[in-house]
Amino acid sequence: MGIFDFLSGEFIDVIHWTDDTRDTMVWRVEREGHEIKYGAKLTVREGQAAVFVHEGQLADVFTPGLYMLETNNMPVMTTLQHWDHGFRSPFKSEVYFVNTTRFNNLKWGTKNPIIVRDPEFGPVRLRAFGTYSVRVSDPAKFLVEIVGTDGEFTMDEISYQIRNIIVQEFSRTIARAQIPVLDMAANTRELSQLVGREIEAQLAEYGLSLPELYIENISLPPAVEEVMDKRSSMGVIGNLNEYMQFQAAESLGRDGAGAAAIQAGMGAGLGMQIGHGMANAGPWGARPAVAAPAQPAQIAPPPPPVEHVWHIAENGETKGPFSKAAMGRMASDGALTRDTHVWTPGQDGWQKAEDVMELAQLFTVLPPPPPGA
Repeated sequence: MGIFDFLSGEFIDVIHWTDDTRDTMVWRVEREGHEIKYGAKLTVREGQAAVFVHEGQLADVFTPGLYMLETNNMPVMTTLQHWDHGFRSPFKSEVYFVNTTRFNNLKWGTKNPIIVRDPEFGPVRLRAFGTYSVRVSDPAKFLVEIVGTDGEFTMDEISYQIRNIIVQEFSRTIARAQIPVLDMAANTRELSQLVGREIEAQLAEYGLSLPELYIENISLPPAVEEVMDKRSSMGVIGNLNEYMQFQAAESLGRDGAGAAAIQAGMGAGLGMQIGHGMANAGPWGARPAVAAPAQPAQIAPPPPPVEHVWHIAENGETKGPFSKAAMGRMASDGALTRDTHVWTPGQDGWQKAEDVMELAQLFTVLPPPPPGA
């Protein structure tokens, strides 16, 4: 090996870094005992920064661009090396490339529930999760505070610490905000901004910034969600007494007997209201101008018995219900005979009309059928 080949192998004249890992934050150029040639070319691409460390001291920081490593653009290194303007010699230095692009779609979440005081439900436990992005805003500070002498630093090495900071600030912010649990879904954007501003100050001490923070979901324990679902169902039902009455009426109305009972009850009630109104009316149907003297309290008579309604069986089909008056007209017209099978609610099965005492009276006023009919 010639002296020229030896010197060319010992000196580094081109310094650059390309990353295809997508998670490397800092990468150190491996010199392996080689010295950097004075006047070497340094290429710093967009989304990168190059930090020079000389004899354990942080020297120069280069932003994106193409540089010739000379005294005019390496002021700190020149001071550390005590270079004269005419001195041209190789130098030893560690070069760290720092990735300054955003690291996106990073996950965060509460490992344990957060207890907050809700104005409506009292103390409740909350869980939350979301995503965030982070980037290196100060390469020199990040190298000093976090990386140290690590030759290759990845996002995984600091993501756990950032998640702890996010959860801590989220817990403090959610407790101070005093937002009702039912309104948190409508305020996740504002909460994200509040938490992000609180975290920025802490991450700035590490040379990092937090461009984005999203709260994707805030959830309650399953037991509380179940109670809330029941409460929502009660809100949809409305008045519980009215709902129970509706359910009872609907169950009675599923068969004809229930419908007939409802009709009979409504008729009796309407008759009582009309009779009460007639009793209070004057001789000409109008209420007297002077109120009648107060009468002593009397025991109200029992309500009149409910009139039965009847169903008849004819040709394998059931017809009805019919009132007793309607049954009387049918008996007069011959549509109802003694042998017609009838049934009313409370009766034990179908019976012939002549066997039912209440209907047998309808046939006593009629002559019996003629002989030989």
